[in-house]
Amino acid sequence: MSIKFLDLKAINGQYASELSKAANSVIEGGWYLLGKATKTFENHYADYIGTDYCIGVANGLDALTLIYRAYIEMGVMEAGDEVIVPANTFIASMLALTENGLKPVLVEPREETLEIDDTMIESHITARTKSILLVHLYGRCAYTERIACLCRKYQLILVEDNAQAHGCRYGHKRTGSLGDAAAHSFYPGKNLGALGDGGAVTTCDSQLQETIRSIANYGSERKYHFRFKGRNSRLDELQAAMLDVKLQHLDSDNARRQQIANDYYDNISNPLITLPCRLPDDNNVYHIFPMLCRHRNQLQQHLGLHGIETLIHYPIPPHQQPCYHKWHHLSLPITEHIHQSELSIPISPVLSDGDVSLIVDALNAFRI
Repeated sequence: MSIKFLDLKAINGQYASELSKAANSVIEGGWYLLGKATKTFENHYADYIGTDYCIGVANGLDALTLIYRAYIEMGVMEAGDEVIVPANTFIASMLALTENGLKPVLVEPREETLEIDDTMIESHITARTKSILLVHLYGRCAYTERIACLCRKYQLILVEDNAQAHGCRYGHKRTGSLGDAAAHSFYPGKNLGALGDGGAVTTCDSQLQETIRSIANYGSERKYHFRFKGRNSRLDELQAAMLDVKLQHLDSDNARRQQIANDYYDNISNPLITLPCRLPDDNNVYHIFPMLCRHRNQLQQHLGLHGIETLIHYPIPPHQQPCYHKWHHLSLPITEHIHQSELSIPISPVLSDGDVSLIVDALNAFRI
């Protein structure tokens, strides 16, 4: 493909000298886990997000799993409790819940926003509902005042899956600071991506952060004393150093994504293609630029013939996956339609204006 969906070599190449300097500092320091680089990044990222604490962990799935495990260990939740979750999310949102013995309650999204339909949430709340898991899918802010009101009314814990929305805002606050806790993924393809894997939890709850740190360190609060049956989930020093460099460029990278997205919204015009509703730039950092097309496979083939690489996010919804066969009876028509028609086109800070024009022209030329 002449236009890659995501050119990680070019993205990281922008900051090659800074990344090399940071890596050499860690190597020469001779300390590779739970050291200065991790603590520095945790402090910087907490300040950026607007929370008191950031806990670096091994990946985004661990971050989300550890949040709910900690709430169970703290006695705030227990196995069998229900958690409201968008039906059209990535599988990790579901895995974190079921691993903890919690029951995901799937709520349909709005087709025009691709985010959870906040008007449908209250009808799914029962006496066993303890939390809403809010997923800022595609980099779009999913938070609403209605959701905040429901959390207050029913005393629900609000957890954010911020894996795709680093730097996104709601008003004067960033996603990742809107609820009680948030999970972040630093998978290489994310807006804030490591050069390997990594994740983090952000929160202002001191007890929660202490519990997560213990569980993530084998369950230990002090060496060789294990309060919890824990696990090993740590953000290593090299990745923390890489992330600390890239954090300095996150807002400018997001601004370029937003500029490209505005070009798409202004210029894509094809009755066969539907774009999600346009949000103010602060509310969308465009980790993914999704579109819906009933002829998705043909559109993907058409773009491929023009040298444009695309991806599908995601071809099979969670409730139809083999690992959740007990959910196969569920009818979620909006979710199913989205998963059957979604196609993601390139959007990254290294796309040129010429690339964007070629993509727009190819989309507008698509016919059946």
